Order: sequence, then C-alpha cells, then structure tokens
Amino acid sequence: MSAASAACIFCKIVKGELPCFKLYESERVLAFLDIMPLSRGHAVSYALFAVISSSLDWDYSHSLHLVIPKFHGVKLTDIPDEDLTELLPVAKKIAIASGAVDFNILQNNGRPAHQIVDHVHVHMIPKPNEKEGLTIGWPNAEADKEELKKLWEELKSKM
Repeated sequence: MSAASAACIFCKIVKGELPCFKLYESERVLAFLDIMPLSRGHAVSYALFAVISSSLDWDYSHSLHLVIPKFHGVKLTDIPDEDLTELLPVAKKIAIASGAVDFNILQNNGRPAHQIVDHVHVHMIPKPNEKEGLTIGWPNAEADKEELKKLWEELKSKM
C-alpha cells in the first residue's frame, strides 16, 4: 500500500476505517452519500465528515452521491480500465433510485478542474431546480475551423 493510499480518505472508507452512508458496493466500486451535498441526493465524496447521526431527518433523494473505484488513483488516467467499468452503470442506478429527473454526472481531475479528494470519484448530482445542484457557466466561443481540424487530427493520431 502506498503512503498516498494509506492517507486517502476514500481508501479509509473502502477499508472500513471511516463510516459512510453506503449505497452500493461490489468488488471494484463503492457508492455513498456526499456529506457536503450541492443538492439533496448527492452521493458522498467528502466522507471524513460522514460521522453523522443516523437520526437525522433528511430526504436523500436530492443529495449528491459518489461512486469510487476501490483501486486508488488520483486521476481517471491512473485507473486501470477494468476498475472503471462499473462507475457509470452504478451512477445510473443511483440516479434511477433517487428519482432525480434532472441531474449531472461529474468527474474532476486535478485541482484546476476542482478535484478536492485525491481519489477518482464520480458525482451523481440531482438538479431539482435552478438554485440547487451544480451550477455551470460554459464560456461560449466559436471554434476556428482550421484549429479544430488540427486538434482533431492530433487526437485521432494518438487514439
């Protein structure tokens, strides 16, 4: 076990050293509620604070939900393909179970991309209305067709 995985909060949850509101577990993935939700139903990614009274009267249908591979890796590119196969299917099951009509599936890689916990995780974030859930402001700019073609050729050659 590496020092990074030994100190990783999600690895501690996987090993049972920290509690969580577990939604699903298999050999390769674990899904749980996010204790710092953007909206009701967000699956957990910040489990350090998951020591919450089970008597809380909270409807988790709009909370954030997290799905993590049990394999420790900081970024998506660090995880073997076989350990990624269940992430989206489990996020889909959680979305269906939560009853969320509108939602975001989000996976961040690196601090500039807003990754807080250094362990790959997928968020299922219900978007019940304009005020709750994830808020994104996409910059709108039309791409230069020649630059787009160069990028396409570069990426295609590497795949």
